[in-house]
Amino acid sequence: MIPRRTLSFLLGSTLSAIALPQDQPTQALEDGDLLFQHIGGEQGHAIELATNSHWTHVGIALQEEGKWFVVEAVGPVKRTSLPEWIEQGEGHYAVKRLVRNEGSFTASEVERIRRAAERYAGAAYDFEFRWTDDQIYCSELVWKVYEGALGVRLCEPKPMRAFQLSDPAVRRMIRERYGDAPPLDEPMLAPSTLFECPLLRLVDEQ
Repeated sequence: MIPRRTLSFLLGSTLSAIALPQDQPTQALEDGDLLFQHIGGEQGHAIELATNSHWTHVGIALQEEGKWFVVEAVGPVKRTSLPEWIEQGEGHYAVKRLVRNEGSFTASEVERIRRAAERYAGAAYDFEFRWTDDQIYCSELVWKVYEGALGVRLCEPKPMRAFQLSDPAVRRMIRERYGDAPPLDEPMLAPSTLFECPLLRLVDEQ
């Protein structure tokens, strides 16, 4: 029997994939690529300020039956059709790929990436950015999938205190989520940290 969370992960975006045309340029994509975009709102703005980076969200590209999806942690961990994912970032995104002498991922490696991602299917979003598995945020998901599937540590998390926390918008979000005792030594991983990882190369930017 397929677990409920895995079944939801496999089928959850089917209707939106049918409803939205696959008219975005995808010729540069390969299974396992990392897709970066900017998502606004209060959290996105705070992340942008704390990391000094335009990139505030990241997911993993996977293809199913000729259609592209992005595995992402936004709300629950789920698959989102590529056109819908691109739209939520106002059409601007970048594609990065693991630097490898062997070229593209093998079919076996892609399957391992898929299974590693399924492990987190349906997990709630972690608004406190803790390094745990019961709840998870976008860049943490990407890191753990790559490490679990391929044994690749894309970069190392760094403590909250290493980010730029002085801006009033950042301090306000910290107060709202942690009160007067923020976990300054909690290891955290930002989309920008992954974007700047030397193990990844830029493939495309739209």
